[in-house]
Amino acid sequence: MKKRLIIFDMDGTLIDSSITIANAINFVRKNLRLPPLDNKIIISKVNDSTINASRFFYEADHFKPIHQEWFNQYYSENHQKELRLYDGILELLKWLKSKSCLLAIATNAYSSSTLQSLKYLKIESFFDSIVSYDDVSRGKPAPDMIFKTLEDLKVSSKDAIFVGDGERDETSAKLANIDFILVDWGFSHNPKALKRVSQLKEHLKKYYC
Repeated sequence: MKKRLIIFDMDGTLIDSSITIANAINFVRKNLRLPPLDNKIIISKVNDSTINASRFFYEADHFKPIHQEWFNQYYSENHQKELRLYDGILELLKWLKSKSCLLAIATNAYSSSTLQSLKYLKIESFFDSIVSYDDVSRGKPAPDMIFKTLEDLKVSSKDAIFVGDGERDETSAKLANIDFILVDWGFSHNPKALKRVSQLKEHLKKYYC
């Protein structure tokens, strides 16, 4: 019996890390001697593929190692106070595992913060594959993370689906030729997206598990 694979984005899909991400970006800005940005503005731009993120957030042509070092510093020191799972996610993961589905994460977060988040929230063990930004040559919207996940788990594209909350996720799924489900309880808001975890469960129950 072939197994179905559900790949999840992390931030904004599984984990509400909006406060931590906004505060970490402003921590980097503070170290760069830049004025803080309003948290709502940061959150609205996190998944905006039309902007140059390094320019918008840090007034830099590209992200530099020191930016990630400062970001990780804030994240490591504060994630236990600020991260939480979205309501219903833990129950969804347990249900998917009970159906023998393969589960994976493909996130543009770096591996250090990804693993810290998953371990703190006690959900790391649910996932058969975890691919972060620094595990591949190109992050999303490139399809590299999905290709690596499919290869590592030996699953064909027709037996996989990607669940995410942003345009980068959708583009990555399209380029990898796998199905995609858009959700909007995180950083992005789209009238066509699923709005509750219960809706996602019903969709997966009908088509995948």
